[in-house]
Amino acid sequence: MSETKTSERKKRSITEIRDSKKTGEKMVYTSVPDYTSAKWAEAAGVDVAVVGDSLAMVAHGHPSTIPATMDMMLMHAQAVRRGAPNTFVLGCMPYQSYNTIERALVNASRFMQEAASDAVKPQGGKSQARILKALVDAGIPTASHIGLTPHTIAVFGGFKIQGRTADAAMKILEDALAIQDAGCFMLEFEAVPAPVARVISEQLEIPTIGIGAGAGTDGQILLSYDLLGVFTDFKPKFTKRYANLSEVAVAGLKAYVAEVKAGNFPDDDHSYGVDPKEYEKFLSLVERRRQL
Repeated sequence: MSETKTSERKKRSITEIRDSKKTGEKMVYTSVPDYTSAKWAEAAGVDVAVVGDSLAMVAHGHPSTIPATMDMMLMHAQAVRRGAPNTFVLGCMPYQSYNTIERALVNASRFMQEAASDAVKPQGGKSQARILKALVDAGIPTASHIGLTPHTIAVFGGFKIQGRTADAAMKILEDALAIQDAGCFMLEFEAVPAPVARVISEQLEIPTIGIGAGAGTDGQILLSYDLLGVFTDFKPKFTKRYANLSEVAVAGLKAYVAEVKAGNFPDDDHSYGVDPKEYEKFLSLVERRRQL
């Protein structure tokens, strides 16, 4: 996509996203943590750029999403908005930023006001229904996230697939219905068996997106750093690599190191010159100073 076409792109509206359930359009979400990856996402035609708190891991090196703070998330959300001005931006609310209605309203408002986000996404279903409804009632477009919820991995005992038993799958269905009843415009399934996610999605009026939840949802989300091979500490089963930028980057850096060590960089093509007369004058001045 050319720069001209990118700049003319129309941002997806929340109505279009909500109505994708009826139209059958598969919505593409990508988690992007920075300005450059946001530019890539917009140029590629991604529908929704998600500022996920996974950035605590892929951009800051933490072992989980728990260390993400509101200030950290806002800094990244602002960069993503600058990089993708014509893309719908969804800000993910970090750990304990929505544990009360009052706190949720303050922090969600910060995403909307300070980062110009288009919507917010806490995590949870029935247990968070009153908070989700309060956000919606306050006029803040809100989504939610169920199945494997990274904010509660301590309860789950780690990153484990959810909904593998009939009772567990029914709990996810009840969570999904609670999210819908709260007025959310979308929900995300993470690490849920594909048949379970498909059946639950069919019971809902709002669209669903999945990450590790099969093809039966109304859209998909992957981390851009995962699908592009930028983050390589580990690769989740549900991630498909569409590029391996890490290999390309390391190869480029190795070539740079080798050329500098050998004295081949920088060469004349990558250096600035000076007018010969001014250079000669400069040398004369240097010599005069040396003799003082």
